[in-house]
Amino acid sequence: MTAEHNGARETTAAVRVRAGGEVDEESLAYLREKVAAALERPGLPPVSGEVRVQRASAHHVEPPWSGRSDIRVGTEPVVVQVHEASARELADGLHDRLRSATERVAHRGDTTRRTAAPPPWRGGPQK
Repeated sequence: MTAEHNGARETTAAVRVRAGGEVDEESLAYLREKVAAALERPGLPPVSGEVRVQRASAHHVEPPWSGRSDIRVGTEPVVVQVHEASARELADGLHDRLRSATERVAHRGDTTRRTAAPPPWRGGPQK
């Protein structure tokens, strides 16, 4: 079975998007677009991994859509989970959480983000 048959396809950021359950092609395309928008930006280390989307087949499951990403940004892992009522809400939620998680990872080592010097009792400047 090829990747085309099981709903898996790679985005340009080397992130594979996989779908399980009854996921239509339009929802999957929108999801790929949102994942690519969150992960393809300048200044981000190499990104690789996988995003899995599942639609519950049981009608009593609330919310029926779930998504999980297992992605590496450089050497740092980024794991995001989202549960929503519709495919579009799921894609938007994944986009928002992936964007904020990758921002945190990208700026984790920045010392320029520190705004204040440590207090004197922690080795800061003496007044």
